Amino acid sequence: MDLQHWLGRATHAIQDWADTFGPYRPHPSLQVDDDRFGTVFEEFTARLADNYPFFHPHYAGQMLKPPHPAAVVGHLTAMLINPNNHALDGGPATAAMEREAVARLATMFGYDTHLGHLTTSGTIANLEALFVARELHPGRGIAHSADAHYTHGRMCHVLGLTSHPVRTDDRGRMDLAVLEDVLRTGEVGTVVLTTGTTGLGAVDPVHEVLPMAERHGVRVHVDAAYGGFFTLLAGAEGPEGLPPEPWRAIAGADSIVVDPHKHGLQPYGCGAVLFRDPEVGRFYLHDSPYTYFTSTELHLGEISLECSRAGAAAAALWLTFQLLPPTPDGLGRVLAAGRRAALRWADLIEASDALELYQRPELDIVTYFPVVAPATLTGIDAASARVLADGMTGPDPVFLSTLRADRESFAARHPGIVADADGARILRSVLMKPESEDHVEHLHNRLERLAGCA
Repeated sequence: MDLQHWLGRATHAIQDWADTFGPYRPHPSLQVDDDRFGTVFEEFTARLADNYPFFHPHYAGQMLKPPHPAAVVGHLTAMLINPNNHALDGGPATAAMEREAVARLATMFGYDTHLGHLTTSGTIANLEALFVARELHPGRGIAHSADAHYTHGRMCHVLGLTSHPVRTDDRGRMDLAVLEDVLRTGEVGTVVLTTGTTGLGAVDPVHEVLPMAERHGVRVHVDAAYGGFFTLLAGAEGPEGLPPEPWRAIAGADSIVVDPHKHGLQPYGCGAVLFRDPEVGRFYLHDSPYTYFTSTELHLGEISLECSRAGAAAAALWLTFQLLPPTPDGLGRVLAAGRRAALRWADLIEASDALELYQRPELDIVTYFPVVAPATLTGIDAASARVLADGMTGPDPVFLSTLRADRESFAARHPGIVADADGARILRSVLMKPESEDHVEHLHNRLERLAGCA
């Protein structure tokens, strides 16, 4: 895609549409001359240079990458109108696009029926799911993996719910024996399962928890904010293929959250929440006498805790899905490249004398640490910190992140390491850009040299 060309077409298309309503004179209070703008814009772009190169495959740190050019064009084009998807009065076209895009997400997860909408983030999407959980099971708490995103503990506090963190196993998945004990208390109304923890990329066994939850009369919410689109690789051939059982089972969950602004190639913020039972819409019931007046159809604001939401986010997602649909042959090919990259790097680390794999990647997150002698947690922590800092300097920079692993987690995976501290930082790389597949060897060789110096 020629981004400059299509951005120009976007401005022309919206101007052509605006011209159909007749001429008017913009108010002088809004006028800014080009010379003045140019001066400020120069300072603005200079300040934006204070960023890490999220676009480059040598950036293998946090869950950050630029949106697809199609999403940029879709977002900007709609933003020139600036629709608000709270009500059909504020964005009839983009509200329709949102419904269509959300329906494609529901189909991707195997839902036959659904109620859902986009949100500004996964945090808000999870808040909505837990809000409905509270309304359906008042007085009962939420169980979630101890490695689940911290948003669940925070949102439980916001909603006045008791949070029940459940210990994880030596792969970072929820320990089912501990979960069973928690459910026997009768104090839990909903279990949150994570398909792709943000630290390790671990996938909770959805297919094993669903029958357990049914026995105890408990709902299941799947937080697929990070890993949701990996369902497109379930049962796929080749090294990128994932065991289908947990992913196919998501269709039996009561609610799902996914973030298109992660693997869906969208700009921030674009999250989504889906409910299998459309009847939960009754918990959102409210009246807005000055808003819902142009249509008797359901307005998205009537099934959302948020009010104003950018119609541009829906437009960007809709346009992207027309070109790269949420199917194995569409977005699945993008995720497959990152998954293959993670597996390839894991193989290289396992054969290395300078680096050691913390645990085998399940999705596209690779965790590892420098080999140190003596093998102690304090030594690993210091070496990881040095590699992180040194990697960003010099003529050939690489950008990583760190993850703090506690003493017990280390002992479960690497019992030979002396636990002389409560935990240690390890190195963590998220290979969510498909271009990473072509740069894994370079990243590995650079990290081996850095670890050797550490």
